[in-house]
Amino acid sequence: MESSRPLLISFLPSVWVVAVAAAAAATRSPGCATRCGAIDVPYPFGLDPQCAIHDGFQLNCTTVGRTTKLFYLNVEVTKISVEDGKAWLKTWISRQCYNQTTNDMFVENAWINATDTPYVLSADDNKIIVLGCNIMAYMQSDSYVIGCMSTCDDPLKNGSCSGTAGCCEAELPRGVRYYQGFFNGLYNTTQIWRNTPCNYITVMESAAFNFSTTYLTSTAFYDSDDSRTPVVMEWGIARQTCEEARANETAYACVSDHSDCVYSDAAGYRCSCSKGFEGNPYIVDGCTDINECLDNFKYPCAGICENTLGNFTCSCPRGRNMINGVCVKSQRSTWMLPLVGASVGLVTLVIGITCAYLVRERRKLHRIKQRYFRRHGGLLLFEEMKSQHHQGAAFTIFSEEELQQATNNFDGQRVLGHGGHGTVYKGVLKSGDTEIAVKRCMTIDEQQKKEFGKEMLILSQINHRNIVKLLGCCLEVEVPMLVYEFIPNGTLFDLIHGDHSRQQHVSLDTRLRIAYESAEALAYLHSCASPPILHGDVKSTNILLDGDYTAKVSDFGASILAPNDKSQFVTVVQGTCGYLDPEYMQTYELTDKSDVYSFGVVLLELLTGKKAFNLEGPENDRSLSMRFLYAMKENKLEDIVDDQIKNSENLEYLEEIAELARQCLEMSGVNRPSMKEVADKLDRLRKIMQHPWAHENPEELDKLLGEPSTANSTATTGNFSITKRAAMGLESGR
Repeated sequence: MESSRPLLISFLPSVWVVAVAAAAAATRSPGCATRCGAIDVPYPFGLDPQCAIHDGFQLNCTTVGRTTKLFYLNVEVTKISVEDGKAWLKTWISRQCYNQTTNDMFVENAWINATDTPYVLSADDNKIIVLGCNIMAYMQSDSYVIGCMSTCDDPLKNGSCSGTAGCCEAELPRGVRYYQGFFNGLYNTTQIWRNTPCNYITVMESAAFNFSTTYLTSTAFYDSDDSRTPVVMEWGIARQTCEEARANETAYACVSDHSDCVYSDAAGYRCSCSKGFEGNPYIVDGCTDINECLDNFKYPCAGICENTLGNFTCSCPRGRNMINGVCVKSQRSTWMLPLVGASVGLVTLVIGITCAYLVRERRKLHRIKQRYFRRHGGLLLFEEMKSQHHQGAAFTIFSEEELQQATNNFDGQRVLGHGGHGTVYKGVLKSGDTEIAVKRCMTIDEQQKKEFGKEMLILSQINHRNIVKLLGCCLEVEVPMLVYEFIPNGTLFDLIHGDHSRQQHVSLDTRLRIAYESAEALAYLHSCASPPILHGDVKSTNILLDGDYTAKVSDFGASILAPNDKSQFVTVVQGTCGYLDPEYMQTYELTDKSDVYSFGVVLLELLTGKKAFNLEGPENDRSLSMRFLYAMKENKLEDIVDDQIKNSENLEYLEEIAELARQCLEMSGVNRPSMKEVADKLDRLRKIMQHPWAHENPEELDKLLGEPSTANSTATTGNFSITKRAAMGLESGR
């Protein structure tokens, strides 16, 4: 039996977003301290309210023992860089250790919560580190579940982190502000505690970690530096684009002349000094000119160096000329002609070599693109497209240049969303009248590269009104890109949970129609596609809405692009919190019933208006599915149903939808209905809602249900008590 104790690093600031909007972009007040012990505290940071640009940058300087330390709330800060927009902090370590006294495992799960703060974990500087000889651990955030498995199958070696020698690493996604470390209880040190007593997981700075065998054979890793590891946080002044920040002149933070705005998707905007200048861009006149002439190593000049504003010039004294970066003495005219001739010849030679190099590089790039094209099955796909040319096939193989032009070179302002498999950009084709969505996948393994062309043939033939159309792909890049039709009205998640949803009433009829259309699309993928396609990432953000608010299931190629070989042992689980099939978490095998479970969670979102996973709620209420199943067990369904659709007339229908959702959320996949069964049940219930008068007419009810309306016909009514009662009422004359 495991016992656990949480270790929390939680940023609980004042409402800093509001503070940013209200604060004037002013410099530090006179008399503000600029150091805490040995650490510089540059503006926009400060040790007092009047010394920081806003609450999110207020730090405190405290003496701990005999050492003066810098803190942001309860988190120790060890370094701040205005130039890089980063801060170095210390974080807790999650550990799982064998307790000799109680003969069970003792677990301390650590987490960071930087939500609604200026800080975000740096994906470039940090990694997920897992230590142990029998451990499967993972980092869970609001959008990711990422980790790895570590064993001691190979001899332990200092500096090695391979996954089979006591240590493994995983890349940290971008934009993570919250995470918590967890251990899979099936893997622990119960049998090996005498040699390796503990397992660990933490997120820490990559450059600060160097694996040591003593981390496993003792408690050195946990006991070092007060049980904490360094982590790098990026920070921004506000979660605004540069254009949005400049629009509010009184609050715009880049107040120095010769300063620029720098934007990051993860942290928002910050400031930096322009090229040729250095200093603090957040202070009036804080960016000063760099005197390049004082640093001949960084700014070499073999002649006379003259500093200019933001740059420098290099010239020769009178009587000397600059040749190949070197000042040489001028010769008489009798020597000038050969020298000029030699110079012209040298320039011609350099130009010729440069042109040859550029031609060679161009050909090399062309060969690389051809190799990628062939590796991804482009030749097979191209031949198949030629054979289907007269059949009206609308699938296109795009070039990388076409997609770069369509997306303005994949501009960050064109990003439509981020997912577990890649980033989606909005684009406009060269014709100017066709809007597209371009998906850049993050990674793909060698086996998937070989099968990619075949998979595109399968996906290109999918034609369903409730599935986003795959228009084409780009194969001449290392990781292929997919091109979809652009859907204008956002996602189902935005419709249910967005700010506009508070003003916009979404009726039960509309919600039921969207659920039916989405179920129809998934049933088509499972039953009509050849071979069948498993979605693998069903969630409300992957259900798009067109101009008429018709549901369009997107990202349906995720499962094909993900490992699906049953013989492959998967040690990394990646998905979306709140939607993951618990059976998949145990078996690592994706099935059609995994999609059914995830769709059940989407059905709950439509029914309750609540998010699938809520970090801000109590621990027992964070999972919507768990909260729903508890409410069903206690007959308290009305407590969680959305107030917009809850009334006495809808109660029976809501109970029917809730029962269907409960069936989809069965722990065992074999007990869940198929997507075809789910779609049929939603269609029947939708027809009865649209035509309640049919209850009084047996012939009309037959037409709506498509089968004889008899009380004993379970095939007609399925599990719907409303349709059963309607049929029974007709037979009894009521």
